[in-house]
Amino acid sequence: MTTTTSREPLVYSPYAYEIHEDPYPIYARLRAEAPVYRNDEFDFWALSRHEDVLAAFRNVDAFSNSFGVSLDPSAFGPDAHKVMSFLALDPPRHTRMRSLVGKGFTPSKVAQMEDRIREIAIEHLEPALDMGEFDFIADFAGKLPMDVISELVGVPPVDRAEVRRLADLVVHREDGLFDVPRAGMDAALTLVGYYQDMVNERRSVRRDDLASALLDAEIDGDKLTDEEIIAFLFLMVVAGNETTTKLLGNAWYWGWHNPDQGTKPFDDPARVVDWIEETLRFDTSSQMLLRVTRMPLELHDTAIPEGAKVLLLIGSGNRDESVFPDPERYDLDRDTTKLISFGNGRHFCMGAPLARLEARIGLGELVKRVASYEVDPSGMARVHSINVRGFATLPTKVTIR
Repeated sequence: MTTTTSREPLVYSPYAYEIHEDPYPIYARLRAEAPVYRNDEFDFWALSRHEDVLAAFRNVDAFSNSFGVSLDPSAFGPDAHKVMSFLALDPPRHTRMRSLVGKGFTPSKVAQMEDRIREIAIEHLEPALDMGEFDFIADFAGKLPMDVISELVGVPPVDRAEVRRLADLVVHREDGLFDVPRAGMDAALTLVGYYQDMVNERRSVRRDDLASALLDAEIDGDKLTDEEIIAFLFLMVVAGNETTTKLLGNAWYWGWHNPDQGTKPFDDPARVVDWIEETLRFDTSSQMLLRVTRMPLELHDTAIPEGAKVLLLIGSGNRDESVFPDPERYDLDRDTTKLISFGNGRHFCMGAPLARLEARIGLGELVKRVASYEVDPSGMARVHSINVRGFATLPTKVTIR
């Protein structure tokens, strides 16, 4: 006599704390069983296969950014660009905004920051390593990106801890609350006010920072408004800071969790780049982004109506077995050229070179100084966010070379 066991119903919600802990088993089921998934409770569709997520990123005619990239009701709507900047714009407004912002945020300006990024990394690393035991997030991974973004933007050192605290509140989600919490909304308003004051000050006296450069950015007489500058600065501190912090923490954790792979950069510092890229694939900071359909679509014999919310599950696409063989294995030797962690097409992340540079320098300085390390699982905690995945705390003990 044989018996059969029924599987649990397939339910995916980016608000669920169990998804924050480990979304990948559900992602695998979505790819296999429901590549076009429907959630009636939160009124969204979700695409989980690599080819579908990539195609959606590239198809700006069918998929719109104009309502923002977050499912949260308070962050979704035609005014999303006021805090998400060009992430919440379609061409031609997106093209204009990105071109103007690009005048103050060029690859050459990013490259010129390398020496200063290294100085900042060492400033935070040395006292942490001297302790022998420290919180990798609070003492290093949270400080490096915050200082880099702050120096780029023009936030003085005395304000940086508070700006990071506010940015953390903006992305945090409370269990059972399916929107930005009141504390997050208040933090967002405080940050907007802070950047308004900064823009007002720079309008009177320019400095060598991004806020000043954005005031002067011009193409054929077209300039950014104060509202547009503030939105971009807000985006930088929330998206640019948080995602890089999570990238560093994820690399540190998975390197420890997979010692056969994690020791490779310590044996050969040139492998730090592979460490970063495989972490971006295996457990990327930005797990999903939202789009809204501009027209009715049909995909995998499923009809998606015009005006529908569609989640592009980046974290799932990066684990797609049809693109990445043995995707559940953390493997620094694999080909990661098809990862979609920074999006694709016109909305490819402008901050990708800076994030990679910060991670390369930060982890590179660590492997120079550390022979081995341990993470204490009992003390680590994850961030609860619908878009961003990573650690809030990561207790670490190091052995110095």
